[in-house]
Amino acid sequence: MSKLSPATRDKLKTVSTATLTTCLFKHGLRNQFIQDVHPLNPAAGPMVGEAFTLRCIPAREDLNLIGVFADRAHPQRRAIEECPPGAVLVIDSRKDATAASAGSILVARLMQRGVAGVVTDGGFRDSPEIARFAIPAYHHRPAAPTSLVRHQMIDLDVPIGCGDVPVFPGDVMVGDAEGVVVVPAGLADEIATEAVEMTAFEDFVMEEVLKGRSILGLYPPTDPQTREDFAAWRKAKGR
Repeated sequence: MSKLSPATRDKLKTVSTATLTTCLFKHGLRNQFIQDVHPLNPAAGPMVGEAFTLRCIPAREDLNLIGVFADRAHPQRRAIEECPPGAVLVIDSRKDATAASAGSILVARLMQRGVAGVVTDGGFRDSPEIARFAIPAYHHRPAAPTSLVRHQMIDLDVPIGCGDVPVFPGDVMVGDAEGVVVVPAGLADEIATEAVEMTAFEDFVMEEVLKGRSILGLYPPTDPQTREDFAAWRKAKGR
């Protein structure tokens, strides 16, 4: 797993997933926002961390009885105990929330171990309880109990798909109150810097619009006066 620098992590915590998707689009990446995944606690704060992945396949009944979870080497149990602090556990649940990807006890363990967040394109059980945790958690919808087995958790730390987006181990997962975007590991530093710059400009634009200024020539900044005004704004704001 590549190492996300503290400076890049801090930058990514200050920008929105909307801004990141625009920056990624400028780099030719159009499919980085995980579809149909929502935060359980939008007030949990930003989520930034490198992906540690768990892959599921359709369950086969003779291999997925409830007793499998007693095995300490079960991939789900290993994922909970091996996901590195500061990383994000990303679960490929095949966009199927008819059986739970995890519940409150497992998510609480991730939180206590210092994991930065957890994302599934399936669902969590005990979602009201998870919504009260400080750890950012994202899922499709509340899920049925694990006893209604639909998934076989098969592999750790491999490339997966989550909400129709490819996720490779070490990719940078960024979440906010809207959802989750996947930033390829090799682009993380560059995208973070671009997104901080874009955020500063959009904050300036918002202030101007709320004062009554027209967006024409302002957004995008086709009027030379806009660039002069933005430079003055940045100097005054220290940004």
